[in-house]
Amino acid sequence: MNLDSIIFLSVFLPVCLAIYWLIPGNKGKNIVLLALGLVFYSFGSLSGLAVLVIATLVNYVVGLILQTENCPKAVIVLGVAANLLFLAVYKYLDFLLCGVLGLEQVELGLVAPVGISFFTFKSISYLIDTWRSKENGTKSFFDLLLYISFFPQIMAGPITRFREFGPQLSLRKVSVEGAAAGLRRFVVGLAKKLIFAGTLGKIVDGVFSLDAVQDVRLAWLAAIAYSLQIYFDFSGYSDMAIGLGGVLGFHTPENFQYPYIAHSVENFWRRWHISLSGWFKDYLYIPLGGNRKGTLRKGLNKAIVFSLCGIWHGAAWTYILWGLWHGLLSALESLSVLPVRKLEKSRGGRILGRVYTLLVVCLGFVMFRATSVSQGFQVIGAMFTGFTFTPQATLLLRKLLSPETVAVLLLGIALCLPVKDYLAKKSWYRILEPISYIAALVLLVLCIAKLASGGFAPFIYAQF
Repeated sequence: MNLDSIIFLSVFLPVCLAIYWLIPGNKGKNIVLLALGLVFYSFGSLSGLAVLVIATLVNYVVGLILQTENCPKAVIVLGVAANLLFLAVYKYLDFLLCGVLGLEQVELGLVAPVGISFFTFKSISYLIDTWRSKENGTKSFFDLLLYISFFPQIMAGPITRFREFGPQLSLRKVSVEGAAAGLRRFVVGLAKKLIFAGTLGKIVDGVFSLDAVQDVRLAWLAAIAYSLQIYFDFSGYSDMAIGLGGVLGFHTPENFQYPYIAHSVENFWRRWHISLSGWFKDYLYIPLGGNRKGTLRKGLNKAIVFSLCGIWHGAAWTYILWGLWHGLLSALESLSVLPVRKLEKSRGGRILGRVYTLLVVCLGFVMFRATSVSQGFQVIGAMFTGFTFTPQATLLLRKLLSPETVAVLLLGIALCLPVKDYLAKKSWYRILEPISYIAALVLLVLCIAKLASGGFAPFIYAQF
């Protein structure tokens, strides 16, 4: 089941909210949430649900040991290693055997549970935080399982910490105002996914499905469209998760902050998938030494972090190269080989920094989207050298650039800018508050119409 599926919107969510709001007290609501989370996840696969519960049980036991006095360091090492081994077996073993060692005949065909990377990282953060301070742990298996299986976040994050989530199990307040704002945020995310990402996906699929990208026009169109598609798809999911959390009385940290206005790769990652960036910073970058051991070591640490970030996204050479690309650029920025900090000192420099960041991020996303490394380099090559135009390519270009897709492209670019933040500073902005709920209702109708016409597609990040 997905947050943007007909069955979720028409059956699961209304029933969920009705039962949740009728049950008095947070304890009763928590029982409902846990049951709903397990039911929601079981729609993907019962075997995946079993894996999730067993993994949570193992982490619960390790967490209990970490809360004892004089707990040896070996416990946290083994606990983290067990989670990484679990993730590696399900997600990377086939890639290691076939993609790296070339042993196709021993492919195991293991099916990774949906969202395995997200709930594994949540589990690791729980163990490390408990190791650092026993107050961050819990004695309740129920609470930990609810944290891991919380249905708004289980598919694709954000990667929240138990130390932030746990206290809300007893202290949160459910209100009509919070629920209304949450539902509005949910609908905005749904529209991002179905109207924007869904429409842009047609352009991307139309170009990447070709045996060969034929010219510079198609290559750049696909690169720009995918950069917008993945942003609206993933930020849309985050909006839906944050909105649902608000309806249920939970506060969820923001996961995106206008990443396409970033002036450096480092700044981009402070704005893109913030929960993952924070996870790598707190549990890998800082333990490696962070920026405390000199500029050269800082650059090396960033290269390591982004390389592993690429591997986290998937078992494919395209993801690995994407991570190495961001790691290389981030390291070069730290070493001042790429003088992005100097560019920030002038208005023209800041513009140049944003152009540079958009370009390198866009190139990276081409490799991220490609079905193979060769296709990725083929598209990138066509972006700069594909000046041979054929009638077939021109015909395809006209087909892809329909009035609908052009409108979504232009509006999508505009919505990547902090227009809302600018307007929010105006004194008359509060007048738009009641209008925004009417607009959300219109968006919901459009989204349902889109679904009815066969507009459903899985979230991109759900595969991770």
